[in-house]
Amino acid sequence: MNLNSRTVAIILHDILVAIFAWLAAYWLRFNLTMPPEYQAAALSTLAWVVPLQAVVFWRFGLYRGIWRFASLPDLKRIVLAVGLAALLVPLVLVLFRVSAVVPRSVLILDPLLLVILMGGSRLAYRAWKEHRLASVLHPDSKPVLVAGAGSAADFLLRELARNPAGFHVVGLLDDSRDKQGRLVQGIPVLGPLDDAAAVAKKMEVDDVVLALPSAAHEVRKRITQACAEAGLNVLTIPSLEDLVAGKVSVSSLRRIELDDLLGRDPVQLDDSGLHQLLTGQVVMVTGAGGSIGSELCRQIARFEPERLVLFEQSELALYAMEQELPQRFPGMQIVPVIGDVKNAAWVNRVMAEQWPAVVFHAAAYKHVPLMENDNAWEAVRNNVLGTQVVAAAAQAHGVIKFVMISTDKAVNPTNVMGATKRLAEMACQAMQQPTGTRFVSVRFGNVLGSSGSVIPKFQKQIEAGGPVTVTHPEITRYFMSIPEAAQLVLQAGLMGEGGEIFVLDMGEPVKIAELARLMIRLSGADEDRIRIEYSGLRPGEKLYEELLADDESTLPTPHPKLRVAKARVAMDTLAKELDEWFGSERFQTEAAVKQALTRWVPEYSPQN
Repeated sequence: MNLNSRTVAIILHDILVAIFAWLAAYWLRFNLTMPPEYQAAALSTLAWVVPLQAVVFWRFGLYRGIWRFASLPDLKRIVLAVGLAALLVPLVLVLFRVSAVVPRSVLILDPLLLVILMGGSRLAYRAWKEHRLASVLHPDSKPVLVAGAGSAADFLLRELARNPAGFHVVGLLDDSRDKQGRLVQGIPVLGPLDDAAAVAKKMEVDDVVLALPSAAHEVRKRITQACAEAGLNVLTIPSLEDLVAGKVSVSSLRRIELDDLLGRDPVQLDDSGLHQLLTGQVVMVTGAGGSIGSELCRQIARFEPERLVLFEQSELALYAMEQELPQRFPGMQIVPVIGDVKNAAWVNRVMAEQWPAVVFHAAAYKHVPLMENDNAWEAVRNNVLGTQVVAAAAQAHGVIKFVMISTDKAVNPTNVMGATKRLAEMACQAMQQPTGTRFVSVRFGNVLGSSGSVIPKFQKQIEAGGPVTVTHPEITRYFMSIPEAAQLVLQAGLMGEGGEIFVLDMGEPVKIAELARLMIRLSGADEDRIRIEYSGLRPGEKLYEELLADDESTLPTPHPKLRVAKARVAMDTLAKELDEWFGSERFQTEAAVKQALTRWVPEYSPQN
């Protein structure tokens, strides 16, 4: 071990401690009044005791550790070293016939004092370095409350002690009664989580850190809303998965985001079943550059397919995926294909060349107002004809599973987009045969952060200083995260036997106006600074989305977040009628499109 100035200082510290402990043991033995003859004995024996102890301390590696990281293993080494020295001291004094009188009580008191002084000084130094008195030593640091008093909070306290990052913790909150009133690394647990706003006000704290990476989203949402309403800034630590993977440190605090609140508990996947479905297979994803399609590709790639065919109309989106996937999944074969799902010749050629075993059909036009009026015919052609083309090609080329991404807007639709997706569901059902390709539809609501969704729009409006535009005070939508939606689509694809419409558990619906208020609060502003304006419902938009139509019912599945809709059976003649309609290649006016959709989708009620 190299000797540096710090190591030399520690050795000198321990020598001085050893001298003090030996003399203090005599002093305590004689009730703080040491007789002169024993005073001479104490001083004369120092020349034997202290060098012996120093050698033992060195041999036990007491000078290899770093004081600021002193912990129980270091204390254990000190106890063992002091214990051995305590056994050797009387032995050496006897062997070398040291004439000084050493009381037996001194031989007992000395090692006790050594452990207390050596261990205590190291722990005191660590406590000082870790800024246990941060509010005094760093008056510019901000006091924070930590919601949670478990392992994550313990890690956070350690990290903030080493790297305060401008914060010092003044208290913890936890719902566990066993923890309330106790200390975690010297920081008190002041009460339950629901008291966050009240405790913050009492402690004059403006920031609350959520150290609850494993807690249910509902718990985080409840605390965040209470804190936001009280005008507090809410921060969070990274997920446990990222911490374990070493991607970030616990002290990487960030503002809490909408995904942290509107996301749900992790999806439990049937990994073994999905490996059978996807591993070593050729898998094709249409709309592979879109929000759902791209996440499907990432999730599928985890199961190591033989080849992943990316079918996408947008050159830019396809290029982005072509660049991303090889970096994240080295060695996996990617086949990027530019194409339009309505182009039957091209779709058939791609399938004939690639022979996919599973097809996920995510390509669709989904923006309700844009598809409602002048673009109604293109919406029908892309969403219905495109589905028919890909489904027919899949059937012709022996695809095992065809999974179509549908929407909650297909239930009792009031807009063209929803009606086209319901018609696409029916087209898939009509194509289902007793044998061959199994057609499955998966229906779910809005996904957080998808292209064209309301959340990125609100974020831009807030960044611009407002106003935030909401169509109606009562408009309500279902939300889930993109990864969760993609995972459940895979699970539904695995479970589907053909002809089913799976409905994802979307949780509780969210009022868009409340969502806007929450986003404003999370930004650190309030409605006095950033106003909410109501612009009125847009064409084809309805106040409430439903996941099941009136004449539908659901049946449970083995997966708690998936149910099967028992939908109205599609007409036997549907495929033929659609072929005739699209085969005309005549442009259809908005009125003609809506009239035809009403005939095929009786539950469709156009708003204009």
